[in-house]
Amino acid sequence: MIIVKLNDSNFEYDIHSLVKAFYPSENVSVCAEEKEPTEAVRAFLQMDTRFETEQAAAMRFAMWVFEPALEAVGYGQVVAATGQKEADATGEIHFSSRNRPEMKNELKRGLYGLLSKLTGQELPWGTLTGIRPTKIPMQLLQQQAGDEEITAYMKSTYLASDEKIALAIDIAKREHGLLSKLDYENGFSLYVGIPFCPSTCLYCSFTSYPLGIWRKRVDEYLDALEKELDYVREAFAGKKLNSIYIGGGTPTTLEPEQMDRLLSMIECRFDFSNLLEYTVEAGRPDSITREKLQTIYDHKISRISVNPQTMKQETLDVIGRHHTVEQTIESFQLAREIGFDNINMDLILGLPGESLSDVQSTMEEIQKLKPDNLTVHALALKRAARLNICRDQYKDYKIEITPETQACAAAAAKEMGMVPYYMYRQKNMAGNYENTGYGLPGKEGIYNILIMEEVQTIVACGAGTVTKRVYSDGRIERCDNVKDVGLYIEKIDEMIERKRRLFEEMVSDTVNFL
Repeated sequence: MIIVKLNDSNFEYDIHSLVKAFYPSENVSVCAEEKEPTEAVRAFLQMDTRFETEQAAAMRFAMWVFEPALEAVGYGQVVAATGQKEADATGEIHFSSRNRPEMKNELKRGLYGLLSKLTGQELPWGTLTGIRPTKIPMQLLQQQAGDEEITAYMKSTYLASDEKIALAIDIAKREHGLLSKLDYENGFSLYVGIPFCPSTCLYCSFTSYPLGIWRKRVDEYLDALEKELDYVREAFAGKKLNSIYIGGGTPTTLEPEQMDRLLSMIECRFDFSNLLEYTVEAGRPDSITREKLQTIYDHKISRISVNPQTMKQETLDVIGRHHTVEQTIESFQLAREIGFDNINMDLILGLPGESLSDVQSTMEEIQKLKPDNLTVHALALKRAARLNICRDQYKDYKIEITPETQACAAAAAKEMGMVPYYMYRQKNMAGNYENTGYGLPGKEGIYNILIMEEVQTIVACGAGTVTKRVYSDGRIERCDNVKDVGLYIEKIDEMIERKRRLFEEMVSDTVNFL
């Protein structure tokens, strides 16, 4: 455990995220209050930030490391630890910042220097810990900044690597073009959540529940969902529906007649004349049947996902994916046979026990199938996931992402004719990397960009979903639905009322993005 004690709660979240980026497998506690540690302490970092004036501040830190083999490093100096003795290092950084964002960035650069020297690491994204790094080049591009200017800014401000800056700029330009198709003044997108799965994966923290427990109440869930969709039809009459995404969970846990009911209830409530994209996550191969795929295809769905995560059977068994590699191949080929011409596949790098050679083997199998989209995730050690909660059970499985594994996936996507078109990051990602979506030209997933860039209102229906209202000035307001399926069914009128309050006095809003 690593404890970071602050004299002020300013920037607590940012400090936690940066320390965690250097120590992803450690529990990190950051607080401005005295707390008794609940486990053995590996390192103790004290940070005192003094806000001397509105224009300047100073941060003093002291770090003690209690592990014999480690070194404690101060800003600009190194003090070796010997035996069980404490090693300490102190330093002071003065800030010339004139506002809070600048002060935060200077503080994070100082902390980055300390942790980089202590660990011998440099993070590919530098001090950037947010989940939307493409927002930075996107905003600068709108200000007519060139590539060199954007690169210089991201290097000096965030210490990001040249490779990641180039990726962010490339994706920002591509996103800009894809989003130009949307109607920001009168448009919106719709998300529908189906929170059931065949089983819960080891790394998952999404709102999902084993279907076996809820099978008898799925129709009740659809009844509640229908009421919520009735409200959306009423509230957004006259607005243009640009994209629909049905996710989860695993939507294909629904029986064919239930899937038909869901898709029909959406069709009869909304005008599709402005629809650019309609996605259904087929997801888990063990939930896919010919009849289900045929039902989806008959409703003219333009895009589906068949998600293997890996093509190594041993790993599938470890992470709780109750399907075989052969089922993944068969499900994909079945979708092609039925007629789907825009199929995404999701992969995860850094799964327990996987090496570079495993990733290479997976990419070879994916290349044989030739999907239209490929989303490459870096494993995130989510707080609520079994992989984190029961980490001692999986300590023998190494979790590793390297530049080589990232490059392997990127090269395979390029060989298939795909280009990166969206990117996002998550907290506690192995290797401090990112998730990247690759697509063939014309087959990119617009909704994927929307959920990250937050430039259009997304109305989300179903248990555990979050609606985002985007205003013309860039402001975003959210309202969430309860996660528990039983409570969602019971309190559906309250969920609708939350949306009603969010969208009351709804006027025509134009997002000044393009």
